[in-house]
Parts: sequence; C-alpha cells; structure tokens
Amino acid sequence: MKKQKVIVFLPAYNEEESIGDVIKGIPRDFHYKVEVHVLVIDDGSSDQTVRIAKESGADYVVSFEENQGLGAAVRAGIKECYKRGADIAVMIDADGEYPAKQIPELLEPIFLGEADYTMGSRFLGTINGMKIHRRLGNYCFTLLQSLLLKKWIYDGQSGMRAFSRQALEHAEIIHDYNYAQVITLNLVRKGFRVQEIPIKYQVRSTGESFITFRGYLSTVLPAILKEMKRPVQKVKINYSAHVINQRSVAKHDVMTGKYESKLSAK
Repeated sequence: MKKQKVIVFLPAYNEEESIGDVIKGIPRDFHYKVEVHVLVIDDGSSDQTVRIAKESGADYVVSFEENQGLGAAVRAGIKECYKRGADIAVMIDADGEYPAKQIPELLEPIFLGEADYTMGSRFLGTINGMKIHRRLGNYCFTLLQSLLLKKWIYDGQSGMRAFSRQALEHAEIIHDYNYAQVITLNLVRKGFRVQEIPIKYQVRSTGESFITFRGYLSTVLPAILKEMKRPVQKVKINYSAHVINQRSVAKHDVMTGKYESKLSAK
C-alpha cells in the first residue's frame, strides 16, 4: 500500500525563538504507512525564522514579502499542502503552545474513517496558564459557533487542526485576519465531519500572538456573519479515503499522559 503523505504546516511570523524546537518535535515515523513532511508559511518575518526552520528540518518554506495576516498564512498553507500532494494536512502553531507530539492523535480519527477534519481541544484537555480574558473570549466565540452550527464545539479557536484531502480542496477562508471560526463553519456546512481531540496546552513563552480581542470583535464577527450568509453546496465525501487499519484499544488520557493508539502499526 502506498504511504499516505501528511504535510504539517506552520504559519510563522517572527518565531525564531520557538520554531526550531516545534519542528524537531514533530513525529515523523509513527506509522509505517505514513510519511510526514514539514512546510513553513513565513508571513513576512524580519528575524531568523526561515533560516532556523530550514536548519531544523523543514522540507518546504513559502515566504510572503510582507506580513499578510494569519488567515492569509493558513489559506496559503492549505493551498500549498493540496498542491504538493498531501493526503492529509496538519496545522500547528510555530510558537510551541500546541503539542506537536500529539499530532498522531489528531490524525487518528481521519485514519479510522471517523472524521474528515479534526481540532485539538484545550478545553477537553488542559488550559493551565491561559489568561482569563482569553478563556472568556474563547468561550463566547465558541458558543456562537456552536449555536450557528447546531453542533457543540469545545474549542473553536484552536491552532492545531488536521484536514483530509477533500477538506483541503473545499476549505475556504474569507478574510485575512484569522481563520478559526470561518473555516469550521465553512467545512461543517459542507458536510465534513469534525471531531475534537484533547490536547495539552502550554502558554507561549516567546513571540507575540497574531490575534487580539479587539481584532476579533471588529474583524471576525463580520466575517462570521458573511460566511453564514454565503450559500454552500454539500460535498460528496469519500469517508474511507484515508483509512489505514483499526483495532479497539484504549484511547489517550490527556490528564495522565497514557495513550494506546487504535491504529495497528503492524
């Protein structure tokens, strides 16, 4: 059986202090039927982000001449992954907040044919150290997303996600400031199955966040309304496109760190 190509892409803007460790921490050999590549979308960084990314093992780097925003960087990452033949793409932040070692868990529901789009959920896992205003903002926007989709979502702003090839093909991000809300609304409305995976969150210790609460209010809310007004067509989804193998064993317990994969590695 041909190996499935997974491309892990990292939107990055001036992340020289953290991006090297994130790339080195990405699991490359967790299943014999999977090959993993790393793509960095450099959003106009003025520091040594690109050099360090290459030295740390990035397979591909795409650079913007100037900063365009997180939504634009994620849109480019999705496009590049599809163009480069990814069967599945994983997005993870370059700042080290999200656990690269849990990428196999994020992929597992897709490999089992249970989901087409997955999100790492801090609120199902751990959110130690997250500032109270960020928690409240996340709760509010995630609740709004859940009401619009009529489907409960726990962490609508997660920066760790995985996309099947069909999800990559059909995902649309309609503005440049951010992507988190509109891409989930877009994909779920088109019929893609979403699943959240508990993850261990750690507060960023370097760099600066792309996102501000004021930016959310002024930019993301109008984009959510615009997305919901747009007509979308349901996609005929191949639910078995990425199935590898399955075996019923215990799932990961994010609180204890114990984990046994459902996937057979033999």
